[in-house]
Amino acid sequence: MTKLSVNINKVATLRNARGGNNPDVLNVALDCERFGAQGITVHPRPDERHIRRSDVYALRPALHTEFNIEGYPSEDFCRLVLDVVPAQVTLVPDAPDQITSCAGWDTVKHKAFLTDIVGQFSAAGIRTSIFVAADEAMVEGAHATGCDRVELYTEPYATGYAANREVAIAPFVAAARAARQLGLGLNAGHDLSLQNLSYFHQQIPWLDEVSIGHALICDALYMGLKETISQYLQQLQ
Repeated sequence: MTKLSVNINKVATLRNARGGNNPDVLNVALDCERFGAQGITVHPRPDERHIRRSDVYALRPALHTEFNIEGYPSEDFCRLVLDVVPAQVTLVPDAPDQITSCAGWDTVKHKAFLTDIVGQFSAAGIRTSIFVAADEAMVEGAHATGCDRVELYTEPYATGYAANREVAIAPFVAAARAARQLGLGLNAGHDLSLQNLSYFHQQIPWLDEVSIGHALICDALYMGLKETISQYLQQLQ
């Protein structure tokens, strides 16, 4: 079964816009679990413009499902992850001031760096996933670092879906097959939505997990969080 991990960054963004604690990030995360999500994802950034370090510490002991922390593996990020020990860490090549993730790792160029980071997290018993483009060479490069999974960066699929979904999905199927042949677990995320998720899952049914935040939270403004999570889960059946 493909798990749904809800990225709650946008909830934190809304809270931070006015100060205080409304909406309550922890309570929303627990509600997501209660409504059926099998995981919670956060992406703390250095400027804490959405998820704060304090959120990460508060979430870890309260959650009952898998906790996934994603981000660029700076020294501060690595210390936070090793202190909290989530179920999974997802390594993304984001610059500190980046609005959102917009590319996967060049796992060949950065092999030595990623291998060292993966080794640190593996030694702590944390499953490690590397964010990559739908490129078989990048999947193979990730495998060479010793990571457990790759997460496919799905924005190009989402962008091309309306024009020609068969063409849009093709490189992702190829990359997913390469990951499976290498024994890597497979995650996916970025711009997946109720419009394109079902087809993606149909073509790659061995997905371990999808991480969805922006579209899901936007849908929840209209449908409510419980109904929205239910509809996303239906896309994965």
